[in-house]
Amino acid sequence: MQFQQLTYFVAVAEARHFTRAAEEVHVSQPSLSQQIRALENELGAELFSRARGNITLTDAGEALLPLARRILADADTARHEVQELAQLRRGRVRLGATPSVCTGLLPEVLRAFHDLHPGIQLLLEEGGSHDLVRELARGALDLALVVLPLPAASPALTTVELLQEDLVVVSSAQRPRPGRGGRVRIADLEGEPLVMFRHGYDLRELTVAACRAEGFEPSFTVEGGEMDAVLGFVRAGLGIAVVPNMVATRAGLDLRTTPLARPGLRRTIALAHRSDVAPPRAARELQRVLLAGRAGAAGP
Repeated sequence: MQFQQLTYFVAVAEARHFTRAAEEVHVSQPSLSQQIRALENELGAELFSRARGNITLTDAGEALLPLARRILADADTARHEVQELAQLRRGRVRLGATPSVCTGLLPEVLRAFHDLHPGIQLLLEEGGSHDLVRELARGALDLALVVLPLPAASPALTTVELLQEDLVVVSSAQRPRPGRGGRVRIADLEGEPLVMFRHGYDLRELTVAACRAEGFEPSFTVEGGEMDAVLGFVRAGLGIAVVPNMVATRAGLDLRTTPLARPGLRRTIALAHRSDVAPPRAARELQRVLLAGRAGAAGP
């Protein structure tokens, strides 16, 4: 089994077409087909069903695909690790983070890291914790900032808690402050117009679960947005939103922040990486910077 064969296999699996896959990997279609056939002979099983030009994965192909992707990703990581110079003058870090962490925590951290290592390329992917865990598992990310607890079916990951953070309510400065006595109870959200994040956002799941625990379904005026869109809709007076404190403190004077009454809502942010593969050197350096700055990251 050769890396080249696995590359061709993944290309066909994703394109579901031999000719388009050959164009993608810059090889002739007969050569690609020959290498796929050699791989099938090596494994003793057909990987594709080729009925009337409709290319689909067989059971053997479905089993091989995530393993092939991981092998190729690990080989790519090893290549970059070896190529890094001793003084971290070059390299890359593939970092995943939830959108609220990207807005609140990462700008200062990445600036500090870039000042230390300007030659390191930073590749950032935003997503919900479920998506980031999946990307870690298939080797597409080196590190990810995720919300604990992780999904029950998570692969073997090593996590280090970075911070715990309160959630708060943001509203337009032009509308009355929600709640009473300068704080908002979860029960006060019943009937309030909420601007809600898209499905897959950890904040959406946490907020909806808290409302249901109080015996009501939240009312959405707008839903489906990312962090910047949600804050914009709140500024426009379309409703209120529950967001992390570190996002609210950076949101500007046109938004009013109101804390939640005790026990409130908190979330735990952790740094995660695969347990079976050590992160590349550049990623380990970013990990060090993140852990060094965790003490004051959440703010007041």
